[in-house]
Amino acid sequence: MNCIVTAGPTHEPLDAVRRLTNFSTGRLGVELANFLAARGHEVTLLVGESATHGGERRAVVVRTFSTTASLRAGLAALAGGAVDAVLQAAAVSDFAFGAVTQRSATGEVTRVSAGKIPTRAGELLVELVPTPKLILELRGWFPKARLAGWKYEVDGGPAEVLRAARRQLAAARTDLCVANGPAYGAGFGLVTLTEERRVAGAAELYVELERFVRG
Repeated sequence: MNCIVTAGPTHEPLDAVRRLTNFSTGRLGVELANFLAARGHEVTLLVGESATHGGERRAVVVRTFSTTASLRAGLAALAGGAVDAVLQAAAVSDFAFGAVTQRSATGEVTRVSAGKIPTRAGELLVELVPTPKLILELRGWFPKARLAGWKYEVDGGPAEVLRAARRQLAAARTDLCVANGPAYGAGFGLVTLTEERRVAGAAELYVELERFVRG
């Protein structure tokens, strides 16, 4: 089967030296890609250039991305091909930087734009704007593929995470959502619109996702 796996974080630049990113090593997505490749699947791995996981990458094709726009372009470039499954494990930033202004000691507010934004002249005010939800575009790019997304949550509890996972499934028209994070608790949830079951750890998750890829 021809598979696409995304892994690691996107980052959004504030200026030439500062950025907004997620706490993601890329390990789970890279290991998943390795697992699928070891079982004979043709795997394209899109991995964030900020991913810190240093393990081997065994995918047939490995490409890096930086920003959300970069990952979007990488996925869109693969649309139209013979893709059987897309597993969107990348930690995509929910926000990018908008207007940056600086408030001086006298209260004057001015717009700031520089390769390295100065911070000593006064208070820095940064606008955050939502990034595109790439999960919502996958079905349009890959209409016949089996699609899996992730829902990682820190706040709330398992019931809230499962509801959020099902909302993602309905909105994005994906086939599976992997639920995890402190709000979900130990292990991973495999969520569809009709059922939810828990797997104990990453090794079991990879086995289940390989079955998902095969259909």
